Amino acid sequence: MQTNITYSSFVAIGDSFTEGMSDELPDGTYRGWADLLAGRLAARDPGFRYANLAVRGKLIGQIVEEQTGPAAAMGADLVTLVGGLNDVLRPKCDVGRVCELLGEAAERLAPTCKRLVLMRSPGRRGPVFERFLPRIEQLFSFIDELGARHDATVVDVYASEPVGDPRMWAEDRLHLNAEGHRRVAEAVWQALGYEPEEDWNAPLPPAVPVGWLSRRTSDVRFARQHLGPWIGRRLTGRSSGDGRPPKRAELLPYEG
Repeated sequence: MQTNITYSSFVAIGDSFTEGMSDELPDGTYRGWADLLAGRLAARDPGFRYANLAVRGKLIGQIVEEQTGPAAAMGADLVTLVGGLNDVLRPKCDVGRVCELLGEAAERLAPTCKRLVLMRSPGRRGPVFERFLPRIEQLFSFIDELGARHDATVVDVYASEPVGDPRMWAEDRLHLNAEGHRRVAEAVWQALGYEPEEDWNAPLPPAVPVGWLSRRTSDVRFARQHLGPWIGRRLTGRSSGDGRPPKRAELLPYEG
């Protein structure tokens, strides 16, 4: 385990996962694994700077077009690139093209930083997730190849059963809750070579059985509050990130 690593700057790019949904703070903003990681890194370097260009709903083509150029220009020590899952979870998707675009992003970013981090990102276990498994595994196999090509760190959170457990996910069933984001932050922290603070992949206690009525009530609430609006956006070609600026558009000193 390496203990003398220092990163003085960090840029995160991606979609809602990196933006931090749904690790909601009291003021209604989102924190998430990238912010948590930035906080830990800042504690080791008083001059630490952090930018988070992620925007919810972004597809890999939009990430490449809108985020990789500004991120590369910042010249940060550490860059995390997580994207493509929004694409492969759509009804129609050219996975080969998604991989090409992800490769373009890595090609642009790797020469500009000391350490590029890629991720086999997590998914909530269930029938919807299982339906898209062939696409997801094709994408993640390419991410492994990309990591080897660019000597990048690949963090495998996808393989974690505890992080895929529904209890780690918010009510919308698309985004991690606070505990899920905390575990991802620890996983990246350890992958970067820092001493573990906990076992991010520790098993969860046995789940308490939920009655039929409670499950159906939860399903109805999910469909009304989350699934319906999501389908509406797909049908009209809109995105939850339309018109939304990056979370932290400039590489500035971190303030927790």
